[in-house]
Amino acid sequence: MNNLQIINQNGQLLVDSREVADMTGKSHAHLMRDIQVYKRILDENPELDSQHFFIPSTYKTNGNNKTYDCYLLTRKGCDMVANKMTGEKGVLFTATYVIQFEKMEQQLKQPFKLPSTYKEALLMLIEKEEEREQLHAENLMLGQRVAEYEPKITYLDQILSSTDSVTITQIAADYGMSAQKFNKILHESGIQYKINGQWILYTKYKSEGYTKSKTTDVLRSDGTTKVVMNTQWTQKGRLFIYNILKAKKIYPVMDIQVDKQLKLVSGSKR
Repeated sequence: MNNLQIINQNGQLLVDSREVADMTGKSHAHLMRDIQVYKRILDENPELDSQHFFIPSTYKTNGNNKTYDCYLLTRKGCDMVANKMTGEKGVLFTATYVIQFEKMEQQLKQPFKLPSTYKEALLMLIEKEEEREQLHAENLMLGQRVAEYEPKITYLDQILSSTDSVTITQIAADYGMSAQKFNKILHESGIQYKINGQWILYTKYKSEGYTKSKTTDVLRSDGTTKVVMNTQWTQKGRLFIYNILKAKKIYPVMDIQVDKQLKLVSGSKR
């Protein structure tokens, strides 16, 4: 899942259909097919204009000179796509594009103020960068939650069907470590990375059912809110971590203690 980018094209706010496909977990080809059906129905009605919903566009990819079709969706177009979706994916996509459109609309309403001093210009740059990082982190967190909503079902899922989940602090305690040190090990093992103060799973692990995440709004001292994600690990994720660390010869305290007891028993029999 990528950050949902809003395009400002001559004052009109638009979203690339490729962005929508990524956000909803749908293939771009299937989304294009659906949009073409919506567009045909709209164009058959003389009172409606599909251009108010979907604007034909093209793009090129690196490595060749071919041109591919896509659509630019207006807010109405996003509404139409979202209304056809059900479940948590539809809710998360709707929430994301509504927030992004509102933020862009607010920015367009606010007159641009030129900085009068070097310090003021620097503060404006810092503020914009913080906003960009916050938006990027929010969309990554939403992307992880969408991927978690439909994990791959395997025989292992049935075995580990427990609804109980644990925090990284609890798992770290099993290994006799702090959460900070344990998160660092998971990062060095290529499992997760940190963005804007939040740990996010790498894409190849997001849809495996290893985690369950909840987002909460935390009030800042200046009165604004910050979205914070609390990630808990499922039993499947806990076993995944165990196997990864076992290959690195990092074992839980319980296993180490059992191993010592076995060695003592074995030594006493000789």
